[in-house]
Amino acid sequence: MNADGRAAAPAASDGGLSLADVRMPDGMPVASRDAPVGGQAVLEGVMMRGVSTWAVAVRTPGPEGPDGPPGEIEVTSEPLVSWAKRHRVLRLPVIRGVVALAESLKIGFRALAISANAQLVPEDGEEPEPIGGFTWGLTIALSMALAVGLFFVVPVGATSLIKDWLGSSLLFWLVEGLLRTAIFIGYIAAISRLGDLRRVFEYHGAEHKTISCYEAGDRLTPERAETYSRLHPRCGTSFLLIVMVLAIFVFAPIGLPEWYWLLVSRILGIPLIAGLSYEVIKWAGRNRRKRWVRAVMWPGLMLQNLTTREPDREQLAVAIASLEAVLAVEKPGEATRDAEAIEIVA
Repeated sequence: MNADGRAAAPAASDGGLSLADVRMPDGMPVASRDAPVGGQAVLEGVMMRGVSTWAVAVRTPGPEGPDGPPGEIEVTSEPLVSWAKRHRVLRLPVIRGVVALAESLKIGFRALAISANAQLVPEDGEEPEPIGGFTWGLTIALSMALAVGLFFVVPVGATSLIKDWLGSSLLFWLVEGLLRTAIFIGYIAAISRLGDLRRVFEYHGAEHKTISCYEAGDRLTPERAETYSRLHPRCGTSFLLIVMVLAIFVFAPIGLPEWYWLLVSRILGIPLIAGLSYEVIKWAGRNRRKRWVRAVMWPGLMLQNLTTREPDREQLAVAIASLEAVLAVEKPGEATRDAEAIEIVA
């Protein structure tokens, strides 16, 4: 055991693949185990979350602007007491997934705010005004409304227009589910073409590579991290695809009530679907050695080709700085004891 209570990482060979015997569709390795670590790409940086703390590392603008040499890495770390520790019921299957998702969203938006403020450049020698809480609150509300509206309200509303023509509840929920999934994939494909998001996707790849490097017990260096796959079994992209597919089966028993009840059921059913999806992706990550499990995971991994890009070593250094800030303050034994309750997707 290490001093922080985690199982000691095995000494990596020159290949560094002592625990990385699983290959992703891109031919590159990931670890064969999960660690209680998750993360998120932010603006010019990466947020990493452990059991007792989370940290965000951001590359600040250089003195010559975006076309000049990169700036320094700034790391912000904050303690974390998981909501799942407050009551045993919050650690029950399905419920723990809803708790983890809500907690991750809260931390994620906080990390985005830190990264956005870090990119503000002083003008005329004056410090820029930080982005305020009201602005971020409005951004969060609009983002959540867009997600619910686009992926749940629009599909059921559009399918309701042809409900009489379909003639059966089976066809209704099948068409609605296929439309929802198509909208989601189309949305991912559309945003992947936006040049402004390319660097965010590169940091997303850096996050995945760094987590896989750590899970494999390899040395946390940019040179070692870049040898791992930018795809990860616990990625949020795969999680969202599972949400879209599971929604088909969760909503099927409801049948064909009036359109307003259909809308209400889709909105109220989101937590249940999220909790079930969390259990599925958690199970798939643990069973990634099995060939048929990797086949089931394949569509989600293919989508990650759109939401991740190959990072450079400077971006990997940022992701490593964030993870090292988390590992520096993890409490002894906590990673092993509480991993089941609060593990989040990478």
